[in-house]
Amino acid sequence: MIRQWTLLILLMISVWTGAAQAATDATALPADSVYRSALTLRDQAEGLFTPASLRGHPVIVSMIYASCPEACPLTIDAIKQIRAAVKSRTGHAAPQVVLVSFDPVHDTVQALAGMASVHQLPYPVWRLARPEQGDVRAFAATLGVSYRMRPNGDFSHNIEIVLLDADGRIVASTSKLGTPDPDFVDRVSRISAHTAAASPRLP
Repeated sequence: MIRQWTLLILLMISVWTGAAQAATDATALPADSVYRSALTLRDQAEGLFTPASLRGHPVIVSMIYASCPEACPLTIDAIKQIRAAVKSRTGHAAPQVVLVSFDPVHDTVQALAGMASVHQLPYPVWRLARPEQGDVRAFAATLGVSYRMRPNGDFSHNIEIVLLDADGRIVASTSKLGTPDPDFVDRVSRISAHTAAASPRLP
């Protein structure tokens, strides 16, 4: 009898372990997911989050620094134009925007909140975040962003506006400023329309 109970318990443990492993495999991030980053971020509303916490809906991501005199404001304007074009085309809200700072020394939560206020970026549609832990340069590299600090404290950097799918895979990117990149708008429109039913409505 004891042996039967032991075998039953072992069988139940085996089934539970197998189910748990299957669940883990089902939720594992793809190998090419940006969300595999170990970065920990804090946004302008003091919210602490990781890239992986964004999983489940498409996101537009770019990198900035709060004291940027020209390129970063132009990047923000470009993303606003992209979101407006997507809303006009599809009738659905464009994805949430996450802007990650590569200047955590100076970009405090207050600095990012000030930047959001100046550019009228409503939270949580727009999340401006500073790295708290992890390798921000490695995260930038996955997006195709490179940067270096100049002697005056400013940064030279390229511009990449990246569209991530629900699993954090890069599906489109653009460096075009001024007028929206039509190919990028098309990709954002398609993914927005596809996920509209499942995604929260954003203004």
